[in-house]
Amino acid sequence: MAEEEDETYNDTNRAFLQAFLSRSTLTYEEAKPLLAAIFTAHERHETLPGDVTEADFNTYINSANNAISPLDLEIRSTFHQTTRTRVYALVNSTSDSMSQIATSYSADEIGFLKRVLDAMFETYNTQRREIMAVTSIQAIQLAKPSAENRRETQNGSETQGSVGLGLTMIQSEKMLKSLVDEGWLEKSRKGFYSLSPRALMELRGWLIETYNDDEDEEEIGNRVLKIKLCYACKEIITTNFFRVQKSRKCPLCKTDWTGEDFVGERAAAMTSRAQQRNGNSLDASLTPRVIAESKDDTSEEAEEEIGEAEDEEGGEGEEVEEEEREPAEEDGEDEEDSER
Repeated sequence: MAEEEDETYNDTNRAFLQAFLSRSTLTYEEAKPLLAAIFTAHERHETLPGDVTEADFNTYINSANNAISPLDLEIRSTFHQTTRTRVYALVNSTSDSMSQIATSYSADEIGFLKRVLDAMFETYNTQRREIMAVTSIQAIQLAKPSAENRRETQNGSETQGSVGLGLTMIQSEKMLKSLVDEGWLEKSRKGFYSLSPRALMELRGWLIETYNDDEDEEEIGNRVLKIKLCYACKEIITTNFFRVQKSRKCPLCKTDWTGEDFVGERAAAMTSRAQQRNGNSLDASLTPRVIAESKDDTSEEAEEEIGEAEDEEGGEGEEVEEEEREPAEEDGEDEEDSER
């Protein structure tokens, strides 16, 4: 295994790095059969995936980082926000803006991606609902730039990502699929697109610089932070923190979570339900299918509360019916007495 290998960079390290480059991301569990195959070929006797330790994996990650560092590349890791699995990805360590993914896409495609990101972190990321995701319909509606964006481009006030006439709906669908396949976006079973761990690591600096208000430090208390960091792991949060934590208290202010304030696609579902209860019109871009499916994702605690509320309503209805029947029975008895 790793401790038996020569400390110099050898063919096993090159094979591991080549395999990593062929993937968008890698986890320890995914790396175990990969390293086992490399060890088997190099040592000429079979090595099982279960024989590969996490120390072996970390050794090869460190060696790969040392090899690619002169190329301004780095293998970084973060926890997946829903599965809590540590994910490793190859990122550009010195790139500015979104140039790291601009090489394989046209200006119109980059412009579409920029509009999708604006929708995630501006349009659908407010103090009332921090969704930070878009549905398929919302994303496709951004295929072409708005008239205002086109005017700004003509005046020369916009940079890369705003030029061109945009994409067709078919092209935008293909673009979204390509971004998912390459590991830049993730698509949930309810049809919401959000940034993947790879994208959050690669675009971290650009997202903070672009979407957080740039105010004086003395006014930081009034800043509107569109991009929020977890106080524990210091990573960007785009989904509900307490869904993956045992504690129900904020690690900073120690305030209990209400159980009703969500971050991510659940925020869209909760907002839609609130609008339905208040009789307000729903967001036209939130399809009925997405709203209906979101009901299946209700937490066990919320389902229990809903069930208790329904039982109480049902109990009250039964009491009212019994009260209505009692006067009716009394009236019937009075009529029988009068007839006698």
